[in-house]
Amino acid sequence: MSSQDKVNQITSLRSQIAVLKDQVNRAEIESKKQIEKRDQLNQQTRVLNLEINDIKKQRDEINKKVQLLKQQRDTVRVKIKPIMDEVQAINDKKEELKKKSPHIRKNGIQKEIDKIDWKIQTETLDLQEEKRLVGEIKRLETQLSGFKKVEKENKKIAVYWQEKKVLDAQAEVFHRELSELAKIGQDLHEKMIAKIAELKAIKEEADALHRGVIEGKEKIKDSLVEIAVLTGQMLGLQNNLREQNKELREKEKALRIKEKEESDIQKNQKMLDEQALKAKLGVQAKEKLDKGEKLSWNEFQLLASVDETESADTQK
Repeated sequence: MSSQDKVNQITSLRSQIAVLKDQVNRAEIESKKQIEKRDQLNQQTRVLNLEINDIKKQRDEINKKVQLLKQQRDTVRVKIKPIMDEVQAINDKKEELKKKSPHIRKNGIQKEIDKIDWKIQTETLDLQEEKRLVGEIKRLETQLSGFKKVEKENKKIAVYWQEKKVLDAQAEVFHRELSELAKIGQDLHEKMIAKIAELKAIKEEADALHRGVIEGKEKIKDSLVEIAVLTGQMLGLQNNLREQNKELREKEKALRIKEKEESDIQKNQKMLDEQALKAKLGVQAKEKLDKGEKLSWNEFQLLASVDETESADTQK
C-alpha cells in the first residue's frame, strides 16, 4: 500500500471516528434527557401511589360505614315486619267484628238504647213488653260493644302505625345516609380507578424510557468499542506510515549522499583531467616556446597557469 493510500485511509478512519464520537455525544445527551424524564415519572408514580392508597383508605372506611348503615337499616326493617303482621291481624279481626255489627253508626245505636231505656223508665209497660225492650237493649249493647272493640283495635293500630312511622323514619335516615356515603364511596372508587389508569400509563412510559436508556447505553458501548477499533487501526496506519516515511527519508538521504559522493568523484576526476590536459598543453606550449615558435594567447595563459601551479607545488 502506497503512502498516499495510507493517508487516504487514515483520513477516512478519522472521519468515521468523528462521526461515531458525534453519535456518542448525541446519544449521551439523549440518555441524560431520558433519565431525567424517567426519574420525574417515577416520582409521579410514587406520589400517585400515595394518593391511591389514601383514596382506597377513605373508600374502605366509607364502605365500612355503608355496611354498618345497611345493617342498621335492615335491623329497623326487620322490626317493622312483625308490626305490619300485627296490624294485618287486627284488621282481619276488625273485619270479623264488622260482619257482626249492623250497617249503622255507633251514635245511632247509643241513641236507640237511650230511647228504649227512657221509654222503660217513663212509661207503664206490661211485663212482656218490658222484657222485650230489655232484650233489645242487651242486643244493641252487644252491637255497641262490638263497635267499642273495633275502636280499641283501631287505637292499637294507631299505636302500631306510629311505631312503624318512627321506624320508617329511622330506616329512611339510615338509607339516605348510606346512599350519600355510597355515592361518595363510588366517586372515590372511580377517582381511584382513574388514578390507577394514570399510574399505569405513567409507569409504562417510565419503563419505556428506562428500556431506551439501557438500549442507548448498549449503543454507546458498541460505538465506543468501534471507535477504539478504528482508532487502533488509524494509529497502526500512522505508525506504519511514519516508519515508511522514515525509511523513505533515510533512502533519500543515502541517495543524496551517494549522489554527492559520485558528484565529488566526478568533480575530482574532471579537475584531474583538466590538470592533466593543462599540463600536457603547457608542455606543448613550452616546447613551442623553446623552439622559438609563437604562442597563442590561450597557450600563453595556459603556460602561465602551469607555471603558477608548479611554483605553488614547489613552495609546498
